[in-house]
Amino acid sequence: MPADEKQYLLGIDVGNTVIKAVLFDLDGERVASYAIDGQSTTPEPGHVERDLEELWRNAREALQHCIVAAGIDPRQIVAAGCAGHGNGLYLLDHDDRPLVGIQSLDTRAAGVAGELAAAHGDALHAAALQEPWPSQTPVLLAWMRQNRPEVIERAGTLLMCKDYITFKLTGQKVSDISDMSGAGLLKMPECRYDDELLALYGLDGLRSLLPRLVDPTEIAGTVTADAAAQTGLAEGTPVVGGLFDVIASALGAGVVETGATSIIAGTWSVNQYLAEEPVVNRDVLMVAAFGSERFMIMDNSATSASQLEWYVREFVERGSHHDDPFGFCHLRLAEVAPRIDDPYFHPYLYGSPQGAEHRAGFNGVAGWHGEGHLIRALFEGVVFEHRRHIERLRDAGAQIDKATLSGGGSRSAVWGQMLADCLRLPIAVAAEDETGALGAALSAGVGAGVFPDYEAAAARMTRTRHVYQPDAVMSAHYDRRFRVSRDLATVLHGFWDAQHQDAQS
Repeated sequence: MPADEKQYLLGIDVGNTVIKAVLFDLDGERVASYAIDGQSTTPEPGHVERDLEELWRNAREALQHCIVAAGIDPRQIVAAGCAGHGNGLYLLDHDDRPLVGIQSLDTRAAGVAGELAAAHGDALHAAALQEPWPSQTPVLLAWMRQNRPEVIERAGTLLMCKDYITFKLTGQKVSDISDMSGAGLLKMPECRYDDELLALYGLDGLRSLLPRLVDPTEIAGTVTADAAAQTGLAEGTPVVGGLFDVIASALGAGVVETGATSIIAGTWSVNQYLAEEPVVNRDVLMVAAFGSERFMIMDNSATSASQLEWYVREFVERGSHHDDPFGFCHLRLAEVAPRIDDPYFHPYLYGSPQGAEHRAGFNGVAGWHGEGHLIRALFEGVVFEHRRHIERLRDAGAQIDKATLSGGGSRSAVWGQMLADCLRLPIAVAAEDETGALGAALSAGVGAGVFPDYEAAAARMTRTRHVYQPDAVMSAHYDRRFRVSRDLATVLHGFWDAQHQDAQS
């Protein structure tokens, strides 16, 4: 490639629902992108799975279309990186064929999580800075060992979802420290595998399933001839270890300084801040590392924009009678003004941190309420969960005076302003919507030597599009409704628990 020819970085974002290939120039400008929806299945209540062969087909198609749309010589791509949703359980068999694909919305292992927490919660938190929870990778693996031992016998390698794409591109079975620490599979803060930690999960003897551990910016391998033929990438293109998508999204939004706060309104409600040392606090969901003195302190749950995706899928898109279903929701929202007696919505379609048995629902609906009121309640319920997480981070010592918003929810001006008002914080939104892919590309640039570090990469490749300022009147409105929503959830705990017990009987 001529020395003066323009160069590019490729980010691949592997979500619970969509896989995206996005090409950026070295100034962070998006050159081309392509996204494909995947299909999840629910073979049993609480089970959420995907077909890994379909995932690779979608990845190939996304990469092919992205490169063609860019109109470049693929040899101009300096390096590629993958970001992907954390946790869940992805297994290959001994012949490296797909065996299991469980997504991070799965709640089948709630009972196992409770048993592990009761038996070893203190020791697990001391070792991994996480307590067991239902869709955590080692908890799902423990469930599999207890309930599907024949699957464990066939298993050869455990990967995270993005790692499967890296494997198909390079032939290398690796995972990075951000994903593995986010899954509670590393001894912290050393960021290493540990046999005693595995034994606490009931996974003794399964160390051989864990792949080679790399840093996010480390070159994991290069694109093979076979992968090049299938994707349109150039053979030999470097592929870095990649990132847990919530960290990639924060980096892609420019969150690189110690103390900076990132909110991601995506499939999960992600709320995190960057620290030089890990926080040891049982009230915080997890600590994930992605470099020397780089720890993301997080409190998260599956309670964010996935709720709107469900509403759109089940009620708005039914019969394909809306070309722009999300736009339709915003039109209905604009028809109503907020009132103190509006309906409430608890965004627990996939459980909550207080209990996998929690369920979503609208409450306080009256005959004069219309669809706009219900959609507003859904938006507000999601914001209240973000607030609950931010309050927990503050209780753990975080000093939060502003935040950066990314994820699918960042495209909504309604959600941006609601968050600013409800959290009483300025909320900045990145100029680039695809912050997960940009974070993956940014890490690829560091790994390939284009940039010396994350700070330099973010300084050149990220920008802010808008900052939402809090409105004092609306802040008071949300303060009152947040308290009512929280109290109502407390009242509903007994109902949710009884409903769960009935389902188990």
